[in-house]
Amino acid sequence: MRGKRYPDEFKIEAVKQVTERGHQIADVAERLGVTSKSLHNWINKFDKPEKQHITIDNQQD
Repeated sequence: MRGKRYPDEFKIEAVKQVTERGHQIADVAERLGVTSKSLHNWINKFDKPEKQHITIDNQQD
């Protein structure tokens, strides 16, 4: 069974807490009730320049 689904806005905010505000991944994950692995995955997906987001999104269609 798969885990809970989170909207992209939630994931992006979680990533910002790590990448822009300097919080530890484990702390953010625990506070938000997600796994550190999920947060790592979100960082890999969302911590890229906007142009890359568009390219990646277009390739998945």
